[in-house]
Amino acid sequence: QVQLVESGGGLVQTGGSLTLSCAASGRTFSGYPMAWFRQAPGKERECVAAITWTGGSTYYVDSVKGRFTITRDNAENTVNLQMNSLKPVDTAVYYCAARSVKGAYVRIGNYDYDYWGQGTQVTVSS
Repeated sequence: QVQLVESGGGLVQTGGSLTLSCAASGRTFSGYPMAWFRQAPGKERECVAAITWTGGSTYYVDSVKGRFTITRDNAENTVNLQMNSLKPVDTAVYYCAARSVKGAYVRIGNYDYDYWGQGTQVTVSS
């Protein structure tokens, strides 16, 4: 079975850093776009970062540009999100997502993705 498992979340103070990891199993995701989404209480799920299978093209929502970095290692079948200069507004459950259709471009829509991890909580205190 295809499974995505996130890890690395936790509690951090404003200005701190965390690295989220997504371990995929059941298949390789080479050729498929992947992304990180987040959802805070009372807010819509949003794509914070996305990446093509080659890693040659990435997307970041404006609020995290310059602070977050998405990378993937297709040989290890993992996707990571390095988060620096964290703010309280970054507090959310973060989800790893994979698309079931190959493509050369990043995808940022919630409905562009078919496989989802269980989520990992990130809490940023002031």
